[in-house]
Amino acid sequence: MKLKITTVGNSAGVILPKELLARLRVEKGDSLYAAELPDGVKLTPFDPQLAEQMEVAERVMRDDRNVLRKLAGS
Repeated sequence: MKLKITTVGNSAGVILPKELLARLRVEKGDSLYAAELPDGVKLTPFDPQLAEQMEVAERVMRDDRNVLRKLAGS
């Protein structure tokens, strides 16, 4: 599905068609979570519990970088 980036005030945005909103099971006013993947970005309905888990994982990866590198090498 091709989407166009448009101006929204002083920012840029993408308008999601109704069909995509229905597939995501979200509606106007809901929040989405954007996850960066090696091949692009994945949009999912925002889940506060998942967001908290992702913050913890990112903190562990940042704070324990050297330990994780050693584990990956063994």
